[in-house]
Amino acid sequence: MMEKKPLKITETVLRDAHQSLMATRLTTEQMLPIIDKMDKVGYHAVECWGGATFDASLRFLKEDPWERLRKFRDGFKNTKLQMLFRGQNILGYRHYADDVVEYFVQKSIANGIDIIRIFDCLNDLRNLKTAVDACKKEKGHSQIALSYTLGEAYTLDYWVDTAKRIEDMGADSICIKDMAGLLIPYEAERLVKALKENVSLPIELHTHYTSGVASMSCLKAVEAGCDIIDTAISPLALGTSQPATEVMVETFKGTPYDTGLNQDILAEINEYFAKIREEAMASGLLNPKVLGVNINTLRYQVPGGMLSNMISQLKEQNAEDKYEEVLKEIPRVRKDLGEPPLVTPSSQIVGTQAVLNVLMGERYKVATKETKSILLGEYGQTVKPFNPEVVEKVLGPDKDKAITCRPADLIEPELAKIEKEMSRWKQQDEDVLSYALFPQQALDFFKYREAQQTKVDPEAADHENGAYPV
Repeated sequence: MMEKKPLKITETVLRDAHQSLMATRLTTEQMLPIIDKMDKVGYHAVECWGGATFDASLRFLKEDPWERLRKFRDGFKNTKLQMLFRGQNILGYRHYADDVVEYFVQKSIANGIDIIRIFDCLNDLRNLKTAVDACKKEKGHSQIALSYTLGEAYTLDYWVDTAKRIEDMGADSICIKDMAGLLIPYEAERLVKALKENVSLPIELHTHYTSGVASMSCLKAVEAGCDIIDTAISPLALGTSQPATEVMVETFKGTPYDTGLNQDILAEINEYFAKIREEAMASGLLNPKVLGVNINTLRYQVPGGMLSNMISQLKEQNAEDKYEEVLKEIPRVRKDLGEPPLVTPSSQIVGTQAVLNVLMGERYKVATKETKSILLGEYGQTVKPFNPEVVEKVLGPDKDKAITCRPADLIEPELAKIEKEMSRWKQQDEDVLSYALFPQQALDFFKYREAQQTKVDPEAADHENGAYPV
């Protein structure tokens, strides 16, 4: 008889599930009524914040993301809350100074986050260190994610070596972040087995159903020793989202990995989100296309979201007939740029450059600002060297300005300047961070908040923790 090793489940319905299927459009009010029920399930954690939710709250929903987090914290009495954090990018799209990263981590934990999943689009661990150290200082759980991808550089030795370095950094756990659904079942088994043999940290698997293999990959990963898997309640599962929670719970029932989660409670949560799904389908917010299997993900190793973005770029240029040509160009561009994993923002950079190369009829005749930034080292270090011919063509004499240090080492502290700039609108300390990440969207929101004559509840806001690291 095998020793019992109950599998832990992280529920993603309040963050990645609706981000993947519905462009992050669930409002706080849609989510709050079911929180009490979700809190009774016994999840390892509920992923409910970070990723694109912060931007979407301000930009589209006219909601304060910090207020959302505090409401979640009030509702979840027994369950850990988890967020996704893009290392030195935080939740934005550029590298921020260390003082902003540290302050954001501090405020996230002060307002209710327990676990911070931290990743970098190049797997450059230098871009994660500030966030990990800040998380440890605030006594949060820091989980570093490996941005999983395929390519000649990404051998088993590469993943094991990176995991060992993650353990040495002081992380509390490791996540295999398979954002494109590229991790096939037997590779999942091989990878998890190798990680468990070489590091002592808990291993979590986060994968997307885009290519149709995610549930099988979870099964093989758990059998190989994976401790936690990410799932979504079934109405908002599958497609570009995660495997279905109830299905995975039933799969392991009666085995040594039995989760012990109650299917009756899950059925009530299912019922609640089924209504939300129906409304989203009726309004067009949930496009049935994202619910199917996209086998091109495995054929071209391109995330589903990147494919749809590429198609819309080609449509705008009346060049949909160039689709296959661009698909072939993507791996070439990726190789030229040091073979980065294709995840925000590297996926957008590679995809846009591939489209330009095809439309211009000449490779790198026009290079985007972001392509230049990657080649200048402004995003960090890639796992493979750049194509020297491309560097010469794109950068010319500017190639001598390339950096090899950690990009954030070149960014002066910026928190005080940002606070001064937006002080007229500040109702809570957290407003400074909203403005730091998304100046225009935050400003629009602050004006909206003032026009509505609403105020942040001073009792709820975190006023005890002054500017980091006081």
